[in-house]
Amino acid sequence: METVLIFAGLLLLGAVVGFLAGLLGIGGGLLTVPFITMLLAQHATSGEQIVHMAVATSAATIVFTSLSSIRVHYAHHAILWPVCRSVVPGLLLGGFLGAQLASLLPKAPLALVFAGFTAFSATQMLLGKTPKATRELPKRWGLVGVGTIIGIISSLIGAGGGFLSVPYLIWNNVAVRNAVATSAAMSFPIAVASTIGFIISGWNAPDLPPYSFGFIYVPALIAIVATSILFAPLGARAAHRWPVATIRRFFAFLLYALGLYMVKKAFFS
Repeated sequence: METVLIFAGLLLLGAVVGFLAGLLGIGGGLLTVPFITMLLAQHATSGEQIVHMAVATSAATIVFTSLSSIRVHYAHHAILWPVCRSVVPGLLLGGFLGAQLASLLPKAPLALVFAGFTAFSATQMLLGKTPKATRELPKRWGLVGVGTIIGIISSLIGAGGGFLSVPYLIWNNVAVRNAVATSAAMSFPIAVASTIGFIISGWNAPDLPPYSFGFIYVPALIAIVATSILFAPLGARAAHRWPVATIRRFFAFLLYALGLYMVKKAFFS
């Protein structure tokens, strides 16, 4: 019975993550990492590997979630493909390097990194400052550098990069709907590079639970993906119909709560 409830909870988590990924252009890692951490802490693995596996599994789910939401944003012609082409090399490099760095960090610092960037993302959502009218995106090599930074940070915390790329694009006078759609497209290469990096870095790691593939916990991956790929298109369609300001505010407060949980995990577990 307990196993059934856990699986049902992961299915529900996948639905929420998928919808928000499509709606807000985020990969979903800011939600999935704390909840997968809770699952592993109670049922699957020993202490030091918990956060690493949660981050890795979250990154792997974004591979599927991002593809599902990209399809809908593509149909609305909202993705800025020239920006994506310029930034992808940096995203791939940063995503792979971030996974290697994350595997070297102890549990507490990694949890604190996650909590810090969760708070940063929530604050960005709440502030919503207006950029200068003259501000614009950098040229190609500047975007490669930006992509590398976003890739490293996103891979470190198992996110798709939307918590950084959406505010960055908006701050450079990209329309909100285009920023969300382009961020969804940027999440895919980050997730692919991160997933490969976590598989390699966790391949011979000790004390991993059964059904692990490197640092990726396959049962959680399957459960979350099963519903996230169904709900991501619904969120993407809603992004082109709904005003998202109120939703972002609610989501920001949820991020603060999840960040506090990770701080607790770092110091009191």
